[in-house]
Order: sequence, then structure tokens, then C-alpha cells
Amino acid sequence: MGASCATCLADRDFVNEIVIVDVKPGLAEGKALDLRQSAALKRFDTIVKGYTGDYSATANSDVVVITSGITRKPGMERSDLIATNAGIVREVSQQVAKYSPNAVIVVVSNPLDVLCYCAWKSCGFPSNRVLGMSGQLDVARYKSFIAEALNVSTKDIQALILGGHGKSMVPMPRYTTIGGIPIRNLLGEEKVQEAIHRTQLGGEEIINYLGRSGWFAAGAAVCEMVEAIICDQRRVFTACAYLKGEYGYNDIYLGVPVILGENGVERIIELELDDDDKVRFHDSQIEVDKTLSILKNMVKL
Repeated sequence: MGASCATCLADRDFVNEIVIVDVKPGLAEGKALDLRQSAALKRFDTIVKGYTGDYSATANSDVVVITSGITRKPGMERSDLIATNAGIVREVSQQVAKYSPNAVIVVVSNPLDVLCYCAWKSCGFPSNRVLGMSGQLDVARYKSFIAEALNVSTKDIQALILGGHGKSMVPMPRYTTIGGIPIRNLLGEEKVQEAIHRTQLGGEEIINYLGRSGWFAAGAAVCEMVEAIICDQRRVFTACAYLKGEYGYNDIYLGVPVILGENGVERIIELELDDDDKVRFHDSQIEVDKTLSILKNMVKL
């Protein structure tokens, strides 16, 4: 996933330098060298470097993407990863705070919602500078399934997903349009629900094919977020953000629409939800909160 993100960033050629860090000796160095050798062919000038466990090489980063941790295998839930990945994310976040105190952190590791919380507590940054990738990936999956059902371009689809990153996520047909046309004007309710269900199981579908989590779409999702931050684009994205009363929730990370710019989450956008939306969002919040309680009992934050 990290290498996929680095490749996408290098291809777009808007950052000066990418540093890849891994605990496995030689892995980051080898991937960085391979990617750097593609520069002449792909025509980018971004410098790519790799290091084994040396966080000092990342000093003064503007954005740090945390992909560290074990990935899901068939039959595993995201919550099954928490014992191992929480410790890893905690250590990485502390190193980020040490070497890049002004950075924005984008968390990708699963279970993403609670590991955003773990990263935030561990680094001590303001909550707007610690966020998660989940919403961008989930929305991309949702758009791809809608495009497939309608045989239209994904470029014309605008969509929104709220809540946790997992089966409890809340795709929002009411805020989904194709070229400005509400989705239910073009697609029957059965097909809409099929797209929602497939999105909720999007990660599992890939795991069942590959035996592990995917990386291309996730890498591209993170790349878009990094570009919005580095270039201060103030894009409206769905991201996993810390809530302080928004949507009626406190002290929890959940997927919500945000304005993303140089300070990370510039603003959380609160939407009007109908009764069904509120119930589904609340159910998702409960699932995330259960996993968060497990984290708090496992790790001293």
C-alpha cells in the first residue's frame, strides 16, 4: 500500500521528495530505487528515498502517511488487527511527532477509525492534523459500482459515505448524483441497494480474490488527499475525522465530509440527515465505539 501511494505521488510530480520507511531490511531501499529508476520513463522529478527504520530521514515532512501494520486475511475483520497494529501505529506516530512536529498525518492502517484515534493520542497533534483515508477509498468503490450498473463514467458521479470503515459504513444515496441527476432518477432501488451492499463488503471481495487487502485504489485515494493538503486545494472529501460535537458525537473518529487543505481538516461539514440516515449513522458509530473501547483497554493512551 505504501509503495502504491508513493508511486501515485511520484507520477503526479507535485512533491519534492518522498521518503519510504520500513522495518524489513532493504525493502524500502529497494522499492525506492526501483521507483526512482522509473523517473526517466515516466518523466517525473520527485526524489524518492528508502530507509530501514530510520525516522530521522523523514524530518520536517509536510505530510506523513501511516500504512504500517499487518493486513487482513480471508475471514478476518478489521478489528482483529487491533492488538498488533495499535502498537505499531503508536510507535510510528511518536516518531513522526519527534521529527516532523508540524506534519499532517494520514492514517491508512486498519482498523482505521480507532487507529486514527491511537495516532492522535500518541503524537499529541491538534486533531485536525490527524485524519484517516477510509472515506476516499469507500467513495471510490461506491462510484465504481454505480458506474458499472449504469454504464457511465465515474468522472460524472458525486457520492458520499458516512460512518466507520467497514460493514457498518453508511453510503448515502440521497447525496449521490450522476452529472447532477439524483441516482434514484436513473437507477432502481434494488440496484442502488446492491451497490451499497457491495461497497460495504468492498474490501472483503478483494481479499477473497487475493488472500490479502488490495492496494491500488487505496494508494490512489491517499494520493488525492496528500495533494489536497500539500497544494492547499480545499477539496471536499469524505475523511475519517475527529468529532467534537458534530453530528451529535464526541471524542471519536468517524467518516464525515470535510474541507481538506494545508492544515489537514480545515472544516467538518455537517449535513442534514433524515431519520433513516441518523439510525444508520448511529449504528455505525456504535460499532466503531466498541472497537475503540477494545483499544483503550489494550493500550495506554
